[in-house]
Amino acid sequence: MVFGPFSSTELLIILFIILILFGASRLPQLARALGESMREFRKAVSGEYEREEKKEEHRSQTKS
Repeated sequence: MVFGPFSSTELLIILFIILILFGASRLPQLARALGESMREFRKAVSGEYEREEKKEEHRSQTKS
């Protein structure tokens, strides 16, 4: 199985090195932070972030 420029063996080696560097307890935190960052990036690229801001702005104006 090939994932882009890396083979499965290379990915396993990279994951093992990351496990050694950060430890098992920090990996879930790192993965969560990476996932949130990717989600925010996708929102910004797709323009969804701007739509959410406009909705919030509209809601605040109608409440006032």
